[in-house]
Amino acid sequence: MTPDMSVVALMLHASLPVQLVIILLIGASVMSWSIIFTKRRLIRRTKDASDEFEASFWSGGDLNSLYRSATSKRGGTIGMASMFEAGFREFNRAMKEGDTNPDKLIDECRRAMRVAQMREVDRLEQNLATLATIGSTSPYVGLFGTVWGIMNAFMGLGNVQTATLATVAPPIAEALIATAMGLFAAIPAVIAYNRYADKVVRLEYRYDGFSEEFSSILQRHAKNPAGG
Repeated sequence: MTPDMSVVALMLHASLPVQLVIILLIGASVMSWSIIFTKRRLIRRTKDASDEFEASFWSGGDLNSLYRSATSKRGGTIGMASMFEAGFREFNRAMKEGDTNPDKLIDECRRAMRVAQMREVDRLEQNLATLATIGSTSPYVGLFGTVWGIMNAFMGLGNVQTATLATVAPPIAEALIATAMGLFAAIPAVIAYNRYADKVVRLEYRYDGFSEEFSSILQRHAKNPAGG
């Protein structure tokens, strides 16, 4: 009778340690894909919101109107708009308190924007370390299952007088499934991590540029309030 060599059957007949490794890798793969889809939506939403805000900002409109429009949005501001909100709020606070030192005022605005930027970047980078961990460790976890399975296979062959391909193939195939599962979990995680990390860095560069440009604009307003 020809043994069932389907993947499911091999998993069900694998030794307990190999089954535990496979279950662990399936769980890691599910977690990885969940993070991938969630992070994809978040980065796209942040980029689109930043593009929209940047177009409004450089259209030459009134900063107060832009501030009211940004802060009135449902769900709050994200991305570049969050930095603008923090910086302009600090600018208005200082102006109302009569702070006439432009350098000090701009330093406070930059500090507020830097805090907002750090918060935005941290939100974008959240769970990226988990993707990196899954991508780097899953092949080794799968390899552990394979080594364990092959070791058990050879130990079982020691009790057989005549080793044929029919007796060797199933246990070896069971063991190799663990390596395949490790790669199945690792490859998407590594690709997604590299892609999303690059996107986060690009957004961070845009945030840095906007912070410098907006600081220059606020500095001109602080030195010439009547003409702002």
